[in-house]
Amino acid sequence: MANSATITAGPNIVPLPLPRKLPPPPNTPPIKTQKRGATILPNFVGLRFAVHNGKTYQDVLITEDMVGRKLGEYVPTRKRFTYKQSKNK
Repeated sequence: MANSATITAGPNIVPLPLPRKLPPPPNTPPIKTQKRGATILPNFVGLRFAVHNGKTYQDVLITEDMVGRKLGEYVPTRKRFTYKQSKNK
């Protein structure tokens, strides 16, 4: 069951500097943000965001299936663990 506080609070809509109505040209730099909890809105589709992962900014291209989710879901904050292979003696 959902927490009643999250139901009454609603989505986390963060005001971001977005271009109006015209699609951005392909060579436009991505919109930098540290707001990983920002909800992806339908007018973000086709835009590129540079989302901060705690160390660097990583590019994310927004598609239609991402609408309603959070920006931080698409940028991992931790490195993937891999086993190091040992040399045979």
